[in-house]
Amino acid sequence: MTASGRLPGLRMLAAGICVAAAAWLAVQYVQRPGDAFDPATEDLCIVMPTRVAPAHAWDPSSGVARFGARPVPPDARCPVCGMYPARHPKWAAQLIFEDGAAHFFDSPVDLFIFLAAPGQFDASRANAVVGAIHVSDFSGGGWLDARNASFVMGSNARGPMRGADLPAFGDRTAAQAFAAQYGGEVIGFGQIDADTVVRLREANHGGHVR
Repeated sequence: MTASGRLPGLRMLAAGICVAAAAWLAVQYVQRPGDAFDPATEDLCIVMPTRVAPAHAWDPSSGVARFGARPVPPDARCPVCGMYPARHPKWAAQLIFEDGAAHFFDSPVDLFIFLAAPGQFDASRANAVVGAIHVSDFSGGGWLDARNASFVMGSNARGPMRGADLPAFGDRTAAQAFAAQYGGEVIGFGQIDADTVVRLREANHGGHVR
């Protein structure tokens, strides 16, 4: 068989490997104990987006205050990994700039990765002033001011990236109860320093975040 004759077969083999890998990941990983990954409603960050996910402009006529938490648009993409935060309501986060525009994230980890180096993910916002930061209450209590939230670090709960994430809680007692059941320690916003972000980034993204 000639080299040209082997190419279609090799392409089919490569495609089959990709499908098998995605299926294996779908079976192996969970968002938290008991919550199975659902490939029909969730997404995997396997390849980075080729262009920057733009910040979503604030609409003054929406009835939402400039720095108020807003619903995650279905088409919003995380500027760090390219996933769709609207598909991960327990983990979603949002950062609102001084002009009211917002970036949405599929998890608190990606929020903190962005805060550590905003210019790496959106050069136009490298020096932008942050007006507000909101994270989703993992208990289902809506949006929280991230600076006042309690995060559980080191639990066996797995976020959208299938790595150790930072479930957030508005009530510290709820965070402590979660940590008692699933492991980890309760920390505040100010305790998530540069070294912590590096460890979380490696655990969630490994070598495929730009």
